[in-house]
Amino acid sequence: MEILEIIDLMEESIDKSPVVPLSGKILVDKEDLLDYIQEMRLVFPEEIKEANWVKDERQRILSEAETRAQTMVKNAEDKVRQMIDENEVTRQAVEQANQLVNDAQTRSMEIKLDCDQYADDVLGDVEKRLEMLLKKVHDDRVYFNGKQ
Repeated sequence: MEILEIIDLMEESIDKSPVVPLSGKILVDKEDLLDYIQEMRLVFPEEIKEANWVKDERQRILSEAETRAQTMVKNAEDKVRQMIDENEVTRQAVEQANQLVNDAQTRSMEIKLDCDQYADDVLGDVEKRLEMLLKKVHDDRVYFNGKQ
């Protein structure tokens, strides 16, 4: 179960709780609420593991992109050396090799930017979820402390 699902269940429990007449307050089943909080404590580490996985996956993708870019650059450099041995095509070979290197570097940068954006999007989503959870917990604490 995800944290947002637990929060939804808590809200549903609060909505279905009986209202104390003339007070605007409700009676909430303490055990239900404590069970929800315990469940959130169990799920919360999973959310953190997911964020860490995203971070690790981003690093793996970046590393893979770097390796691929280095391979492309090495291949381009090898091709340049081979073409230098040829007489008339040398100028064209240098131009093509430079283009390959530029393309590899451009592609590497695009992959890195895409990975960064993906990681930022996922981490932003996790951050929003955590903020919503913390706000809900804070609001519930304030609400229940105000009832005493």
